[in-house]
Amino acid sequence: MSVVDKLKGISRRDLFRLTGQFGLTSTLFAAGAMGGAVSLSSLARATESMYERRFSKEPKHTLKFGASGFNARNLLIERNGSIEFARDLEERTEGEIRVEFIGDNQICTQLSCVEKTQLGIVDIYAASTQNSAGGAPYLNVLDYAYMFPSRASQFYFLYNPASQRILRDPLEKRHGLKFLFSHAELRGIQLGLKFEDAPTVTKLEELFGTKNRVTGTQLGRIAMQLLNLNPVPIAWEETLDGLKQGLIDGAETWASAVAYANMSPVVSQSVDLKFFCGTEHTSMSAKIFDAMEPHLQDAIMESAYFAQAVAQKANEAALVNTVGFSDPQLPGTLFVEHNVRPAFLADDQIKIAEEMCSPEFNPEPWEQWRERLNNWAEGIDTYQEIYNVAREIPADMRPENVEPRRWWRSV
Repeated sequence: MSVVDKLKGISRRDLFRLTGQFGLTSTLFAAGAMGGAVSLSSLARATESMYERRFSKEPKHTLKFGASGFNARNLLIERNGSIEFARDLEERTEGEIRVEFIGDNQICTQLSCVEKTQLGIVDIYAASTQNSAGGAPYLNVLDYAYMFPSRASQFYFLYNPASQRILRDPLEKRHGLKFLFSHAELRGIQLGLKFEDAPTVTKLEELFGTKNRVTGTQLGRIAMQLLNLNPVPIAWEETLDGLKQGLIDGAETWASAVAYANMSPVVSQSVDLKFFCGTEHTSMSAKIFDAMEPHLQDAIMESAYFAQAVAQKANEAALVNTVGFSDPQLPGTLFVEHNVRPAFLADDQIKIAEEMCSPEFNPEPWEQWRERLNNWAEGIDTYQEIYNVAREIPADMRPENVEPRRWWRSV
């Protein structure tokens, strides 16, 4: 049972009262650890117990975790592993590290969390790599069109030691960020209510000419322009209003983002275009990490590995059981409740899109950014190397079957 189902009988006001008394972190830790449906009284007892346990001794380090817009209700719709990481890190270090989890855009947003981590306002943050690319442009390295053929290939790369060399080390060197772990989905076009009465999209050409919100990723804009999807830069926090008011036809994002951000009521079709990464990642300040004692550095990495495995398994389950991004859809899911139809395009339509916009078939529009990213990575052919790693597994491998690996170890 997801946290969403667990908390259905508890009002937002009561949740605010609990988090006000014991803090968001203790409330989230308690809710996530409880099984079955949760009453207000049982959650209050568990939260108080969690609070007392967490504050039973003084920590050596307190880390501020800027969790952008995540909160007690939406954190386990999109299972990005961040709360599991924080809870596991406190337990693994026996309280030497305490994590102050600050969500609901109270300290930073999808666009600003990266910069506030670089400035030392927060120590750890969770946001999409695409929204964070404005402050850390090397994160564009994940956004070449059709570099990843599946969610399984994304997880495989994140676990692979090659990700240390191609993604993590250049990011740390250039932007001072230690990439810890990420959820993994592939972006599509989330069509607004203008398409409520239209047939479910089956052909790529039906999307041509639509006007769609784009994130902070520069490479994502290239793909959208090549697919005639008219990218319009809109902050994530303003996308809901943009769809509601009909200012845009749709938004490029992924299915669980629609669900967790309460966009389901204004989305009619979730078109699985799969054209580039949707990665809600967690990074921390490399400066803060480097200042930690060696045993605490080891603990951070082990908790990141644990959280990566949680995100892998849990988000795959939530897509089907909570979001409703499947065919057929399960009753009681958010997409069914709000009449959102998944549109899974046939392989031949995905191939048309790939041939229109990917660097493999249409390299010229990507050359400037590819050269820039390659230089930042000290000469690595970033696109080709990630492309090759992503195809080391069978094309039909299920994401949940990818073997977890400690990526910072070469063997």
